[in-house]
Amino acid sequence: MDWEFTEDTAFKSLLKAFKESEESSVMEFLASEGASYYLELMQNAAGEGIDLTDEEVMDEFQEELLEYLENK
Repeated sequence: MDWEFTEDTAFKSLLKAFKESEESSVMEFLASEGASYYLELMQNAAGEGIDLTDEEVMDEFQEELLEYLENK
């Protein structure tokens, strides 16, 4: 993926909210209180020309996002 999502304001807000939450599971966080941040990030990705309707691209995006959040 050619988009550096870690520089996106929605991602920065998502990361901050995850760090401040008491949730230890990234998946649980994204499914609950992090859902709005995740949706905004996906919209920004689409605005950057990332085709998230392509299953491979979506899988790569999700994998990179989860990996980054789990390691922060």
